[in-house]
Amino acid sequence: MDPEYEHRLLRLINIQNDNLSPVKLTQSRHSSTPTGSPLSSPSKLGDRFIPIRAGANWNINFHRINENEKSPCQNRKTKDASSDNIKADGLAYSALLRNELLGAGIEKLQDPQTEDRRLLPSTPEKRSLFTYSLSSKRSSPDDGTNISPYSLSPVSITSQKLLRSPRKPTRKISKIPFKVLDAPELQDDFYLNLVDWSSLNVLSVGLGTCVYLWSACMSQVTRLCDLSVEGDSVTSVGWSERGNLVAVGTHKGHVQVWDAGAGKKLFALEGHKARVGALAWNADQLSSGSRDRMILQRDVRTPPLQSERRLQGHRQEVCGLKWSTDHQLLASGGNDNKLLVWNHSSLSPVKTHMDHLAAVKAIAWSPHQHGLLASGGGTTDRCFRFWNTLTSQPLQCMDTGSQVCNLAWSKHANELVSTHGYSQNQILVWKYPALTQVAKLIGHSYRVLYLAMSPDGEAIVTGAGDGTLCFWNVFNRTRSTKESVSVLNLSTRI
Repeated sequence: MDPEYEHRLLRLINIQNDNLSPVKLTQSRHSSTPTGSPLSSPSKLGDRFIPIRAGANWNINFHRINENEKSPCQNRKTKDASSDNIKADGLAYSALLRNELLGAGIEKLQDPQTEDRRLLPSTPEKRSLFTYSLSSKRSSPDDGTNISPYSLSPVSITSQKLLRSPRKPTRKISKIPFKVLDAPELQDDFYLNLVDWSSLNVLSVGLGTCVYLWSACMSQVTRLCDLSVEGDSVTSVGWSERGNLVAVGTHKGHVQVWDAGAGKKLFALEGHKARVGALAWNADQLSSGSRDRMILQRDVRTPPLQSERRLQGHRQEVCGLKWSTDHQLLASGGNDNKLLVWNHSSLSPVKTHMDHLAAVKAIAWSPHQHGLLASGGGTTDRCFRFWNTLTSQPLQCMDTGSQVCNLAWSKHANELVSTHGYSQNQILVWKYPALTQVAKLIGHSYRVLYLAMSPDGEAIVTGAGDGTLCFWNVFNRTRSTKESVSVLNLSTRI
């Protein structure tokens, strides 16, 4: 190369580096005569700029360098999807390294939430890394750690299977409700149950002195009743299993049963001395819990006095009632921090749990595992607990960090959703029995006191004292086929 040409080329490169150097740019802001600065000399500045790449994580993000050139709007839209993809890529890369360096033998990736725990560093095997020994055992040709001399891949057969294994599609739960309805006068009272969703896809909501019905199929709202004429207000609503009858609990202690299709009241049941805050149907039997500490069970087909059963076990207001999926057991929660379980034959509770430290309103029976009961405590407790009602044994406990207002199990998977009050006002989706958090939804500014699930088991509706009802798509309809549960074993997976 011509020396003169080489000198001119190097001089041009040094001038370009001068213009691009951040040190030069900083100096030019503070100095009125940048040409007189010693930093402007090419010989003292150097011929290259080395950026700092300490936290770049290039082993995963190398192929994403050009994504920073997108507009902020595009980056915002793809933020959730990219985070899921990065996590999946990181798991695949970690598994590949474990195969090649440690001989882990991982051939396919499982669920990312369980794979995180699987890939955690375990206790290393005690062996000398710097001792050379020739293994006397001859490895077979089918051994996954061997690489065929004719293979074009630089990784082992096991890692090739890992890279070829189909990737499970990432589950995405929308953080935004797909519908929001106004619900003025929806009370901000922890002990009431004012929202329920029928098997005929009709939502009932108690607002002040009225009960309104919203048809999810036609998006029409109708007013079922108005108790202002009687000087009363609505404190609870509950649909029958067939979806044709709706029970309405009132502040005066009455329970009215209405025919939703005809829009007329069939009869009113008396017996409570205070407001009725909890209702639960079991076929034609209606259970009601009140502030008078009583639980009344009545058959709506017969006169009330003939079929009435009075269950007394709570010392304060009854705020939670749920029948088990096999219709044999009734769970009740009260402001006395007790969780009681009743059957058909006894007037006293067959099981009493006193582990909660606050009122127990959130109660849910698992539709997948016989005898599995979940319950949640109030502000000073903040935990939900799981119980084996077949053996009366406590199973698990999770501190959620905020008041537990409601619990509901998915109809299709072994998951559940919880709504919370003080102080985070959030909606959480959990995977059981790992109790890993699947999603966190925030859409209310007040406590999320009300929860109901759609008849298809895919959507939920939440209500709060901020006067809104939010609809969320939370659960998938496809049932998991990973677990085969025997119908002969009643305590399977409890």
